[in-house]
This record gives sequence, C-alpha cells and structure tokens, in this order.
Amino acid sequence: MGERKGVNKYYPPDYRPEKGSLNKYHGTHALRERARKLDQGILIIRFEMPYNIWCEGCNNHIGMGVRYNAEKKKVGMYYSTPIFQFRMKCHLCDNHFEMKTDPQNFDYEVVSGARRQERRWDPTENSQVVPDDKDTSKKLATDAMFKLEHVNDDRNKSKAAAPILARLEIVQDRWRDDYTSNKYLRQIFREKKKELQEKEKNNKSLLTKSSLSIPLVDENPQDIKLASLLKLTATQSYEDRQKQKRLEIEKQSILPQSSKPIKDKHLAKLGVELVRQKSSEPKTEDSQSKTNTGNKVLLVSAEYGDSDSSN
Repeated sequence: MGERKGVNKYYPPDYRPEKGSLNKYHGTHALRERARKLDQGILIIRFEMPYNIWCEGCNNHIGMGVRYNAEKKKVGMYYSTPIFQFRMKCHLCDNHFEMKTDPQNFDYEVVSGARRQERRWDPTENSQVVPDDKDTSKKLATDAMFKLEHVNDDRNKSKAAAPILARLEIVQDRWRDDYTSNKYLRQIFREKKKELQEKEKNNKSLLTKSSLSIPLVDENPQDIKLASLLKLTATQSYEDRQKQKRLEIEKQSILPQSSKPIKDKHLAKLGVELVRQKSSEPKTEDSQSKTNTGNKVLLVSAEYGDSDSSN
C-alpha cells in the first residue's frame, strides 16, 4: 500500500525539505498498518499455510494454501539463518496458532494451537532431488574415497534415469505439433461417440421390442458365447422324439412294397392277362415326343373276363 501511495505524493503548503520525508513529516511509517507493532519487533505479513493442519480450537481442517495476516518476529538463529515465528488467528474460531521456520530440515514446525496432518513421504522413494546436508558436504570436501563413491552413485542414478528421460522426451515431442495432436484426439472422440450412439440405439430398440424400461448393462463376451451354445441344443426332448417316431411307424403300411417290375409270366400264374391296346391314332412328332402314351396296358383277370374277349 505504501508503494502505491507514493506514486502521487501530496506536499502540504507548510512542508519544507528541511523537515525530511513525507512519512516523517506526517509521523507515519512507510508500511502503514503493517508496522503498527514494529516497536515490538513484529511485522504484519501475508502468510500462506505450507501444509494441511487441524485447528485445536474448533477441530476444523485448514488446507494448504490458505492465507492469513500473520505477525512475524525473529525468535532465533540457525547458524547464520534467522528463525522466524508466525502467529495468526483461525478464520473459523477465536483460536490463535503459531508456526516457525525449520531451516535445518527445510520445513515449517507447528509451535502451538494446531497439529499437522501427517502426509509425509521419503523424497528418495519418489525420485526427488534431496539436498545434501552439511555433514555430507564436509565429507565430500575432505574425504576422497567418500567423494569417489558419491560420484559413482550419481553416475549410476543418471544411467538408471536415462530411459525414463528418453520416454519423457518422446512424449513431449508428440505434443509439439498441436494441430496433429488435436486432430488425433478429436478423431478418437468422434469414433467413441459414434460407438456410444450406436449402442444406445440398439439398447433402445431392444427395450422397445421387449416392452421394458430397465437399464441395460454392457455385453459380456462370455454371455455371448453361452448364448450361441444354447442355440445348438435340441429343441425337442427325448420323449417327444420317441413319440414322433411311433406316429410315423403307425402311418406306414404293413405290406412290403417292391420296387421291381412284375413280369408277365408271374401274372399268368396268378390268372391275370395282359391286354395291350394299341392306339389307333397316327404317329406324329408330338406323339413321338411323349413317353408311354402310344400303348395302354390293361390288367384283366381271367376269372372275371370272357375267354372269347381276347380282342
């Protein structure tokens, strides 16, 4: 706020350069309200929550990234690095909680008024870059064997990460051509959309045909195979087939049917004469084309016929 107000400075009529700056003339600080406790060594800053916590006053969850107006003050030193402590008020209740920096572990520590939500992990397990502590740096500077082992470990890590880096480069190369990537994704989307529309259409027709109003699940390949096997089963039972066979046998004739032609001498033995009546019609091309139409064969029994009626 002070730097924005300093753009357009108002100099009152009784102001003289000998009186110093405008802040000194007005008796105010350049940071305005942020410096109201500066005589106590406290500066008001905008603090952002570094991780998730639970407020001990209302037992509510406060997520990472929530911002507060915090009172910042110096509470100690870690070698040449100052340790700052922040005090802020919960926005859900009247409880105040305090946090301070932890330069040794590159973290923040809850002092009072809250407890941390434990979601920690080992950075080495996630392939993250872990800075070396001061003991390691000191050994690297003084111990040649330790330095050699450390360098060899770094080389092995780089060799192990080479395939992963190569795959990442390939993935990045795919997205360099935005037009082709967008075209490919839209094509996949259209094909998928077409399949879903066709599926919905088939489901709707099946429900309409069956007069149902229930949601249909996706087809299972095992169910399709089982349904195809059910079509190959017999439509009639064993009893029905046996009953049908009996009906066919009852309809058949008892006498045997001979497919061989009966000769004349056999008919003579039975007292039957063959009387062939020749047709008196003249032969024509039409009559020759027809088969068995010129002669008519009559079977006459000798018992019922006259002996003189041979003509």
